[in-house]
Amino acid sequence: MNVTTPANGSADRRAATLVMACLGAFVAYLPVTTVAVSLPAIQSALGATTAQLSWVQDAFVLPMAAFILTAGVVGDVHGRKKVFQAGLLFSAAGAVVALTAQSVQVLWIGQALAGLGAATLLPITLALISHAVPDPRERGKFIGLWATSLMAALAVGPIVAGVILDHFAWRWIYLLAIPVSLLATVFAARLLTDSRASYGRRLDWPGQITATLAVTALVYGVIEGGADSFTAPKVLTALAVAVVAGVAFVLAERRSDSPMLDLALFRSPAFTATTLVAMIAFLALIGFFFLLSLYFGMVQQLDTLQAGWRMLVVTACAILVGGPVGRLMHRVSARVLITGGLVVASASLFSLTGVGADTSFVSLAWRLAPLGLGMGAVMTPMTATAVASVPHHLAGMAAAGNNAFRQLGGALGPAVLGALLTTRALDSFPAHLADAGMTGAAGERIATAADQGGLGAVAALDLGADTGRVMGALGEAFLDGLRLCLTVAGSLTLLAAVVAVVLLRRPGSAGAGHTQVAASGGAGGAASVKVVEV
Repeated sequence: MNVTTPANGSADRRAATLVMACLGAFVAYLPVTTVAVSLPAIQSALGATTAQLSWVQDAFVLPMAAFILTAGVVGDVHGRKKVFQAGLLFSAAGAVVALTAQSVQVLWIGQALAGLGAATLLPITLALISHAVPDPRERGKFIGLWATSLMAALAVGPIVAGVILDHFAWRWIYLLAIPVSLLATVFAARLLTDSRASYGRRLDWPGQITATLAVTALVYGVIEGGADSFTAPKVLTALAVAVVAGVAFVLAERRSDSPMLDLALFRSPAFTATTLVAMIAFLALIGFFFLLSLYFGMVQQLDTLQAGWRMLVVTACAILVGGPVGRLMHRVSARVLITGGLVVASASLFSLTGVGADTSFVSLAWRLAPLGLGMGAVMTPMTATAVASVPHHLAGMAAAGNNAFRQLGGALGPAVLGALLTTRALDSFPAHLADAGMTGAAGERIATAADQGGLGAVAALDLGADTGRVMGALGEAFLDGLRLCLTVAGSLTLLAAVVAVVLLRRPGSAGAGHTQVAASGGAGGAASVKVVEV
């Protein structure tokens, strides 16, 4: 096998790799908040229900969770440079489809293509960095900049969407990704040196098929269960398929001599901790962005740009703290940074349960800022610890595994929290209508419309002089659901902090039971993983 050796001490080569990796990460994450803040406009233009809006988000995140592991293997086998360029082209193609979508179903297809591009870019960009920078200490700085580029995409997205929606239709929010992706593809051809894994790997089709089936069935079951009923036959079938496919994935990976995710990696407490933290934290974070966008649009009646400035508080604070945290990683343990960040983020989510329809920007900002600071403190050490917890040549697999579980959490976020929001809001809506004086046939008609078409369907009704009272009742019902979701999100983030405290033990400390993952030759020259207690 032809294997390109790392750039031996070439600062220019490492700088070029860092620039392209950060640009790829930026392209991958740009649709997350760009679309999230535009959901009210998309709902209004396409007449989408709350469940359909959840699928707009999840059509992007699902391929990320399902194909990240495979993308890492494809890069190892066929060359990371080519796969990096393919990811950029998928992102551009998805943006083109979404830009021309005339229905929510076509928009799902565009989002799915963009998500496939992101699934390709995330593990490959980390693998490029790991290949170019083998020294763990120096690599930590590069990963810090990589994580900052992710947060920069989350920060830029709402502002770009707000400016565009002030002047044009919602579909033009996808325009920026097209030239950026195409230009990055051209520059990658000139700046990147191709590399492959230094040991035999091949595609793991049983693992890929079972993983995709398990993730898709799980998210479908959660979304449809929230929109309909968790006892509905299609929901029970989907959840059963998810369980069976999940078990089949574990069995397939245990038997494969070239698994896309070697389960022995989970014997490393550091890898297990960061993977669980990534999944739980992103479930709360991405789900929160989904809810926050709806809160700004449906309750506070803000336009997209106003909502974008408020979301910027979270992402700007995350970027602000990302650089210093990257430098602190060699002085402060990952356990302290990750746990502390999660506790701060959890406190922020709990404080947000006090918001109302008329909460001011300043009152909201002091609640949102700690969320950004906390998540910014978590991102870099979480990713760097996952990569550093395994031997260098397995860094790509570790990065892909960590990203896969992170995106699984991101896919479940809008699904789980969206289902909780809808269920709680619809339960309390009739009572709020009665409090607003909307009783009898009129109140029943409005409540029925909400039950059948979701909360967004109420805004489409011709309410005449009753519009103010009905929308006020709708806002109060939404806030009931939002408070429940924030309590759940805050509790999940706190749970992630507990996981970090328990599993992220200091290497070398007395009784720490430090675990090191090592590699050995497997059948056919493929690398297998074993765990050695040291």
